[in-house]
Amino acid sequence: MARFKKVGMILTSSVLSLGMFSSLADASSAVNGQPEKVRIQVAATDIIVTKEDLIKKFREMFPSQFDFLTNNDFQVRSSHIYPEDDTIRHDLFFTKTINGKQVYGNVGFVGEEPEIEYFSYQPSNVKDALFPPKVSKEEAKKVAEDFMKKFLDEKDYQLEMNTFNYYPQQILTEPIRYTFTFARTKNQVSIADQRLDVSVLGNGEIVGFQKMSPQATSSTFDDITQVKDKNELVKKVKENLSVELNYQINYDYQTSDRTVELVYRPSATLQGVEAATGKWMTANGYTSEFPGKTKIEKIAANPLPAKQDGITVEEAKKIAEQLLAIDSDKIKLTIESVQERENYNGMPVISVQYMYQYRNGGSGSSLEINKYTGEIVNYHNMKDHLLSDFGEDSKNEDGLSQQEALNQAVKLLKEWVPSYLHNYAMPVGEPYVDERVGSYHFTFPRVVNGIIVNGDQIYVSIAADGSLNGLNVDYQEMESWPSSDDVISEQEAKALIEEALSLKLTYMKHAKSGKENHYDLVYLPVFNEEPYGYVDAHTGEWNNLFSGRNSVTVSHPWAEEELNYLINAKVLDVKDGKSFNPDAAISKGEALKAVMNSLTYFYRGGYYFGQENMNQSFDNIDSKHPLYQQIERAVELGIIKAEGNNFDVDSPITREELSVWMIRVLGLEQAAKDSSIFKLGFTDADKVQSANAGYVALANSLGLVKEEQNAFNPKREVTYAELAVSTIRLAHAIAESGRNLRYY
Repeated sequence: MARFKKVGMILTSSVLSLGMFSSLADASSAVNGQPEKVRIQVAATDIIVTKEDLIKKFREMFPSQFDFLTNNDFQVRSSHIYPEDDTIRHDLFFTKTINGKQVYGNVGFVGEEPEIEYFSYQPSNVKDALFPPKVSKEEAKKVAEDFMKKFLDEKDYQLEMNTFNYYPQQILTEPIRYTFTFARTKNQVSIADQRLDVSVLGNGEIVGFQKMSPQATSSTFDDITQVKDKNELVKKVKENLSVELNYQINYDYQTSDRTVELVYRPSATLQGVEAATGKWMTANGYTSEFPGKTKIEKIAANPLPAKQDGITVEEAKKIAEQLLAIDSDKIKLTIESVQERENYNGMPVISVQYMYQYRNGGSGSSLEINKYTGEIVNYHNMKDHLLSDFGEDSKNEDGLSQQEALNQAVKLLKEWVPSYLHNYAMPVGEPYVDERVGSYHFTFPRVVNGIIVNGDQIYVSIAADGSLNGLNVDYQEMESWPSSDDVISEQEAKALIEEALSLKLTYMKHAKSGKENHYDLVYLPVFNEEPYGYVDAHTGEWNNLFSGRNSVTVSHPWAEEELNYLINAKVLDVKDGKSFNPDAAISKGEALKAVMNSLTYFYRGGYYFGQENMNQSFDNIDSKHPLYQQIERAVELGIIKAEGNNFDVDSPITREELSVWMIRVLGLEQAAKDSSIFKLGFTDADKVQSANAGYVALANSLGLVKEEQNAFNPKREVTYAELAVSTIRLAHAIAESGRNLRYY
C-alpha cells in the first residue's frame, strides 16, 4: 500500500465554507507568545469554546495528576471536522521541561459541548514502569477499571477479554504499557463500534485512552428478547461450516524473512448469523441461503507477455506524470525523485516520489514500476480525496455497478500488469465500496498448486468513472511451497474447527441494512476465544498468526525473570527451553545482538533508500550477515571499534569487555578513558587491563557488572544469565540518563 507523508495543515472544504475557526485573543499574551485566552467560535451554532473551558474539563478528569502544569503550558490547535463527519473537534496539547526532561501530551475534545475523546501523555520519569514494573497487569487492570468508574462514569461499559494487542518487540528502555479495552453495552451485550481503550504504565499511571463511538444523535437496537437460542444456532453453523486449505505466508518485519505453511481456516463466506432471524450475514446483507464456496478461476489461464521489455528512469517519470496529473488550479504536482532500487519484496523497481502541493502544505506518496517489465506494481490515487477536500469533488454520481467495476478492474490489470495475471485468481470475497467517492476495492488472491495464498494478492481500486484508483501487486518469490500430500484431511480439520467454534452475541451496524443508525443483534463466530487463529494443516495444532506457538520459558535460580522477559521480548532467541543452558558462556555476536536489540529497534528489510551505499566495517560482516545491522549500529554509536579486519562473533565475551561496551552505551567513555582517576579495590585488580580500569570501575559502581566477594573476575566469560541481568540494569541506567539510542 502507499506510504504517505504530509506537510503543513490540510483545510477541508467544510472548514473553509463554515469558517470553523477564528481565534480571538485578549490584549495580554502568554509567556511563550501564544494568546493566553483562545476562543473558538462555531459559526453554525454561535457556540464559543475557550482554552480555559477545555483545560477545566481536562483537570476535572485528572484532578491532581497534572498540578505541575499551568494554563500557559497548554495550547489549542484549530477546531476541525472530517470529510464524512461534521462533528466539531478541538485539540488541546501541552509541553513542559522538568529536570531536563520533556513532558508532553495531547487531549482531543469532541462535540459542541466538548467531551474528551482521547488523551495521550508521556511523563518525564518512567523508571518505575520499566521491567520489572511497579504494578502487575492485574493491578493495572484494577487501575483502568477504577478510572472508568470514577472519572468517566461509564456504567454501561464492560472489560473485553482476550482483546488483540500485537507488539512484536519492545526495547527495554521503553516503559511497560498495559492496554485494556472496554466495550459499551446495551442490554448487557457489547456494541461493536463503541469501544474505549485505556493505557496504564507499569508504574500505575494512566497515560492514555481513546473513545471510539459514532456521533449519531440517536440509535435503535434489535430487541434482545427476540434472539434465537445460541445452542440452536451453533448447531446450524456447524452443519453448514466448510473449511479451506490455504498457503499462508508469514513475514517477519524485523528480519524480512518469509516462511510458508499450509493451514486450514473456516470458509471466508461465514461472517455471522443474524440473531433474531437465523439468516446468514454476508458483505451484502443477510440471506437465508448459506453462501457457497467461490470457485477458483484464474484471471489469465496462460502467461501473458509483459507490458514492455524493461523501462528507463526517464520513461518511468513520464508514465508517472501522466498518471498523477491533476486538474486543479489549487494543487500542483511535483516529482521529487526517481530512482532505481529493490522494494520490500526484493523486486527491482523504479520508484517515483511525488508531492501534491497546495497553499497550506502538501500530501505525497510514491509509485513503483517493475524495472524489467514496465508494469506498475504500487500506485495509490490521492487525487479524488484531495479534490474533494478542496471543494472540487470529482465523484461520478452515476457510478458503476459492482460487476461493471470488476470488469473494468480486470481490463486495467491486463493493461498494466499482464505478466502477473496467470498467478492470480478472480476475487473470492466481496469488494469494499467507498461510498464517499464511489470507488470499488477488489482483492485478487494468488493461487499456487490450486491453493489460495494468504498474504500475496493483487489489490485494485476502481474509481466511480472507471479509472484506476489504486494498484498493488504483492507478488513474492518463494524458494519452495510445502506439499499438500501429507496434510490432515478436510474432515479432520473441520472437526477441529467445529470443536473450537463458539458464537459471540454483538450489536453491530451493517452497511447494507438500509438503516443508518440501527444496530442488529448478530452472532459472530469465534474460534478458541481468540482472533487470528488457524489449524496447522500438517500437525492439526491450533496456532495464532501473531503470537505464534507456545512461548519458550526457562528456569534459573536468580535470573529466571530477566531471562524469560528477554525471550518473550524477542531479545534473546531461544528455540528450546529444555535444552537451553542459561549458565553457558555467550558469544560476542549473541551478546551484542542482545544488547542492541534491548536498546534500539531494527528493521532489516531492504526497503530503504540509499541502502546501496551501506557501510561495511568488517570484512567478515557484510550486509547479508544476520548481525550486520546490530554490528554497524554498534560501530556507529562507538560501542565497538572498527579495529582489525574481522569481528569475531563466535568468541566468548568477558566481564571486562562487557563493562567497556556498557559504559560506551551510556556515553561515559571520555570519563572512563582517564584511568588515573580510578582506583580499583578488587583483589584481582591487577588482572584488569590498565586502559580499561575506568570502564570496569564505572560499570561496577553503577551496578551494571558487579564485583563478587571483592573480586571482579575480569577475564571470566559472561553467561546468558549474567548478560540478561546486566542488560536490564543498563536499560534502567539509560532511561534515567535520558540517552536516546533508538533507530527506526
